[in-house]
Amino acid sequence: MTTSEFVPQPARYAIFVDAGYLYAASGALLLEATSRREYRVSAEKLIEALTHHADKQLVGELLRVYWYDAAPRRQPTVDQRVIANLPLVKLRLGNLNAQGQQKGVDAQLRADLEALARHRGITDAVLLAGDEDMLPAVEAAQRYGVRVHLWGVEPTHGSNQAEWLVWESDTVEVLAAEFLRPYFGKAGVLTVPASTTPADDEPVTPRTAAAAAAARVPSPSQVFAGRTAIKSLPHAVKPATSANASTVGGTGAPPVGGAADGKLGPDREHMLEIGEHVAQKWIFERGRDNIRDLLPGPILPPVIDKELLIEAEKELGRSLRPYQEARTWLRDGFWERVYREFGIGVGKSVS
Repeated sequence: MTTSEFVPQPARYAIFVDAGYLYAASGALLLEATSRREYRVSAEKLIEALTHHADKQLVGELLRVYWYDAAPRRQPTVDQRVIANLPLVKLRLGNLNAQGQQKGVDAQLRADLEALARHRGITDAVLLAGDEDMLPAVEAAQRYGVRVHLWGVEPTHGSNQAEWLVWESDTVEVLAAEFLRPYFGKAGVLTVPASTTPADDEPVTPRTAAAAAAARVPSPSQVFAGRTAIKSLPHAVKPATSANASTVGGTGAPPVGGAADGKLGPDREHMLEIGEHVAQKWIFERGRDNIRDLLPGPILPPVIDKELLIEAEKELGRSLRPYQEARTWLRDGFWERVYREFGIGVGKSVS
């Protein structure tokens, strides 16, 4: 190849995020949590922060962010659907089995990293992961001339990343608790930080433009509530009447307060949270017009009430049919979220 035929490869990087590692390590560090159900994450703002951080650390153009996560039967959750709609973000989903184990996530990450390196799509790779299974992909990418920059979450003690993975990476950086804290919070109390936008004197580049666009992506509440401010209700909605109680779960329901066998049922806060989660999912997937048909409530049509129970049992991993009070709390949480999304009070209608 003569000098005139040589075309230098432009500096370009991609960010590969193992969301399972990021969430688990951050939840343990910031909230001493062991389950995602214990906290909420402002994922879109977190991705924006990671993108800006990489922009400061690396030279070149951002290709895209690859976000690896899992969901039951690879059906994306509401939060994952929001992530998938962000600019320059590619959502990759593995399967989440009944034991809470992720399947196929590592394989997708390895395949993407190796393919981009082999086809010279990137010169640098930011890898936010901790599993030693990433080691072959790191070594393969380096053989194609790609520099691998390993990012990790500040550990609670010792290390939360495989030693060999740390050794083989070209650079290593630990994201401190202070960096991650604004994007994680206990369920129901997360305060989302303000958008990180370029300063007036900062030149507009593909990276800063993408970050600014990400900040403008509407939330499900904004999409389906006309982008208006929503006022939270001071209380959960009053418990549903007995019309629902006799509909779901068949006849012979136990009295309020427990199951027929005397076993203690799920706690109230957990049921309210699940009810809100199911309502959020319905609003996002079915849209404003379909949810309007349920109002003013608080009695759900029998078919929909049964569907709510089924969705909640999937989320909880146990049957709620013996627990009448828990099912009442579930409906309370559902209606509280619906009313809050539409900015209305009990008994009012949507204009």
